Amino acid sequence: MPSISDEFEHWIRSDFVEINTALEELYFQLDHRDAVCGVGIPLKEQLRKQGENLVARLAKEGNTNDGFDNAFGVLGNLGLFLASLRRHELTNPDRESASPFAGASALGMHIASSLGVVPRFATGHLTTHNRAVNGTIKSFTTLPDELLFLEYNARGVLSYKRAAESLLQLVPLGISSPLADLLLKNAAAGLRDVLVHNKKLFDRLDVDRFFYNVRPYYKPYRVGNLVYRGANAGDFAGINVIDLLLGCCRANDPNYSQILVEKMLFMVPADQAILKDCLRHRSFLDEFLSVGEDESKQSWFQTNAALFLEVCELHGKAAAQHHNMLVSRFIEGPVDNSPPQNLEQITASGPPLPVVLRSLERLRDLRMAAGNSEFETRHQDVSRLKSLLTRVA
Repeated sequence: MPSISDEFEHWIRSDFVEINTALEELYFQLDHRDAVCGVGIPLKEQLRKQGENLVARLAKEGNTNDGFDNAFGVLGNLGLFLASLRRHELTNPDRESASPFAGASALGMHIASSLGVVPRFATGHLTTHNRAVNGTIKSFTTLPDELLFLEYNARGVLSYKRAAESLLQLVPLGISSPLADLLLKNAAAGLRDVLVHNKKLFDRLDVDRFFYNVRPYYKPYRVGNLVYRGANAGDFAGINVIDLLLGCCRANDPNYSQILVEKMLFMVPADQAILKDCLRHRSFLDEFLSVGEDESKQSWFQTNAALFLEVCELHGKAAAQHHNMLVSRFIEGPVDNSPPQNLEQITASGPPLPVVLRSLERLRDLRMAAGNSEFETRHQDVSRLKSLLTRVA
């Protein structure tokens, strides 16, 4: 006999998806696609009642460690349900001082506290821990554009993780290791794949479908009394491991360290451990720059420094591509064409869009080691390292 958590899982993969899809098709036909209040009320009520019934039964199953086969998976399903309630305006943090879904909030906080993660769905639930069943992954809807977004977002995450793992393997070996070239080439290959996946997403994803039917599921919502921001594509350790080990971003930069602190609990526990360990290590850029003048002329330095700079360049290109293509096209463009009254709560992270965009631009410039008069980047240090290369290509 299936457990209640199995029944919840089945519902998330069946009726839940069908109800959301039907609602999205209704919304997309509206003259003002943001005005979803009062639309599809019978479907919304069906979603709420079915979900709350399952949540109440789940809560009675008992201790999260004994009662659930996979606590993280249950938390993800619960988070998808709450996110859909937020998307369909059945809850809104600006209207409430506490979540109206007390049972779901209590269950989410119970599971999350046992795992050491946020009590809402996170990126990992729809990427690295999104188990496919008979070829079908978990999603909010069956809309082709959502499935495309989930697939290529996950491909990008896995490619970043592959690059990060190669750099982590170099840490105990050292930059002068005869194996360094292999690991740096592997990191570069992973970042090239990120560029490919981003480009395919840019070319294939429909702007209106993403903005109006996919993005709204990633809005902030309350769990208990607290508002938790939406899941972010960067909520995994790999991209920050690359930042820190390359040296383009530094943990003693208060703006960057704030990012690390804020996103830590949105990562799966294994990623949290990886990032914490990475913070102990000196960056490769600093290691290369600490090499003496005579040693810098040796073959190992010339080869490995050139490969290292290639990895830095690719990391910067991926950051620029994400911001200049994806953010610009799929967020900024549609926002420019939206009425001002529809711009509240437009972002998944909570702050107003201009604030979010400035933060993303700063992060892009750090990863590119771009010259910037407003804040410090590693531009001069990267230029200095380039000047030490004497080989002619």
